[in-house]
Amino acid sequence: MILEEIEENPNCRAADMMRFREIGPAKRVVQVRLYHEDSNGKWYGVTGWTDRPEAPTAEAFIQPVEDSGSGVAYLLFSAGPCGLRFKPHSESPWSLTDPSQWGEPFLLLGDSRDVVVKVS
Repeated sequence: MILEEIEENPNCRAADMMRFREIGPAKRVVQVRLYHEDSNGKWYGVTGWTDRPEAPTAEAFIQPVEDSGSGVAYLLFSAGPCGLRFKPHSESPWSLTDPSQWGEPFLLLGDSRDVVVKVS
């Protein structure tokens, strides 16, 4: 059972406690395709976020979970306590002050092809 609760923080809004039943292993994610700006999807860098100013990033993971509506969903979550952070594909550093970046507590995705996992 995965429990996700994110308190309000400078990166993202709060998210009440959510429970997810995992049905497969978690994998580290470095990119995700989102559809909020383009109906064909657009790729973004993703990282987990922490409350440590000297080391704000953490790993981001995708894990298959049960979804009552479609059977399987993919939970995108952070190893850090402050949710996920997204940015357009660029070499700019991760930053809370960059207006092209934004945070989310976690995301549920419908297709595992919408992520790029980190190869060890």
